[in-house]
Amino acid sequence: MIKNEEKKDFSKSDTAIFISYILPHKKMFAADMFLSICIALIDLAFPYVTRKAMNSLLPQKMYSAFFAVMGIILAAYLLRAVFQYFITVIGHGYGTLVEADMRRDIFAHMQRLSFSYYDRNRTGVLLGRITNDLFEIVELAHHGPENILTCTLTIIGAVVILFFINPKLTLVLIILLPAAIIYSMRQRLNMRNANKEVKKKTGEINAAIESGISGIRTSKAFANETVEEKKFAYANEQFKQSKVSYYRAMGRFMGGMEAAIGLMQVAVIAFGGGMLMNGTLDLVDLLTFTLYVSTFTSPVRKLTQFMEIYTQGTAGFSRFLEIMRTEPEIKDSPDAIVLENVRGEITYDHVSFHYKNGEDVLRDVSVTIKPGMTLALVGSSGGGKTTMCHLLPRFYDVTGGSVRVDGIDVRDVTQDSLRRQIGIIQQDVFLFAGTVMENIRYGRPDASDEEVINAAVRAEIHDEIMSFPDGYDTFVGERGIVLSGGQKQRISIARVFLKEPPILIMDEATSALDSVTERRIQESLDKLSIGRTCIVIAHRLSTIRNADRIAVIENQGITEIGSRQELLLLNGTYAALERAQEISLTDLSS
Repeated sequence: MIKNEEKKDFSKSDTAIFISYILPHKKMFAADMFLSICIALIDLAFPYVTRKAMNSLLPQKMYSAFFAVMGIILAAYLLRAVFQYFITVIGHGYGTLVEADMRRDIFAHMQRLSFSYYDRNRTGVLLGRITNDLFEIVELAHHGPENILTCTLTIIGAVVILFFINPKLTLVLIILLPAAIIYSMRQRLNMRNANKEVKKKTGEINAAIESGISGIRTSKAFANETVEEKKFAYANEQFKQSKVSYYRAMGRFMGGMEAAIGLMQVAVIAFGGGMLMNGTLDLVDLLTFTLYVSTFTSPVRKLTQFMEIYTQGTAGFSRFLEIMRTEPEIKDSPDAIVLENVRGEITYDHVSFHYKNGEDVLRDVSVTIKPGMTLALVGSSGGGKTTMCHLLPRFYDVTGGSVRVDGIDVRDVTQDSLRRQIGIIQQDVFLFAGTVMENIRYGRPDASDEEVINAAVRAEIHDEIMSFPDGYDTFVGERGIVLSGGQKQRISIARVFLKEPPILIMDEATSALDSVTERRIQESLDKLSIGRTCIVIAHRLSTIRNADRIAVIENQGITEIGSRQELLLLNGTYAALERAQEISLTDLSS
């Protein structure tokens, strides 16, 4: 668990949360702000010092002093360049740290979200939230406070100095300024809404790319490359249209602000020229005014450019907060206990379950599995076998009744301690893009190399691993692509041997394998099952003939249950399934 995230209160305002990510790096932030202030002061000093020099030094022909002042101003601008270098380095530095903190927190939070969240959200969309969105938040974290501080200080400072030089001419700028601000605020809202749509479409195009690349072998196998191209073209077109809408909104904002800046410059020259003709303003003051207008309009332009960063950053931050404020549907109760010393008795007590806004998958299911016994679940696809298994480790919570381990409701224990007592072997094995050693060690991260090797021996995969080019250090590729189905399955079995759980769930662990490989895997599973309470979802009935009890799951519940002999004597659904598979095997052999 990430302690930093637990300290943050995501019910607070967006601004408060944003500040909470900057505070751990406050020294770098303070240095960035200090240097930004120094730059603003240099920008404000230049026109004022120039005015003083032109009014005092030149009329008195104090040329040496005048050029000395110019030399000091030059030194100040060289120093400004140095300050700008450090602002760039320090600002982006703490911005990167903020990005890393946010990425750490969002990844940790996503690890705790329930299965149902991932049922509703595509991988590519979530990937965009962790990458593109956070990068734009970094730009906001760096340029946001810096630009706001520098520009605000420069604009206010310029207006104050100009007011002391000539209040009437300053009023011209003050009258025009609110109109520019109101216009910018309205257009900023349009830009933000348009950018949110861009973010949404970016997530969708990322999902299309992720799906297209992950399924490349399937698309090639069916010669459906053109189909995939059309699907991507649609997502790409939607993305393009959202981008066009965003840039139109940005164009209106930029164009309006440039018009406002130009209007200010023309107004100063026009009104200042009139005052010069009337003798109420001298040439030096008009020159100073024009310099200050440049100083004044420069931060306005910077704010205009910053609005794009602000719009993208705030849209990204709102999407970040959307995930961080999503509560896991499966939570530990406040008084949850740690499940220890498990014997392995499992009880489904009048269990019902349905997904959100869906029909019942299970209805009033009751069964008890004694410690060390094996219960096999059979039946047609979609009958609820896998769902029944998922309720035990609380991947989903029951909507009625209870699931108990050793008499304790699984909702009354911590999820971590519950899942440490359960080993799961699935048909579709997921291997991480690492070495064989790392993938087996995933069963118990603190295991030694010797323990990993021993688990591989027990899973009967050790000899094959040693035949690999780099043995246990062999890289398995994305999702274990360089390994065969049987090898991946035995690595997953080795993981569970390493974990040594008292309860075991096997979800059609051998149904995708050939008969020879299946026999080898089944031998490993038989060894693994000794002394453990097992729930087995079976596709091939030959693999569960030694199960203590077999339950037929049909029509949202258990329709038959008993030993194999009892079910054959009953001559019901199970007996029909066995006869069908025997006929299939006979057809294959002939």
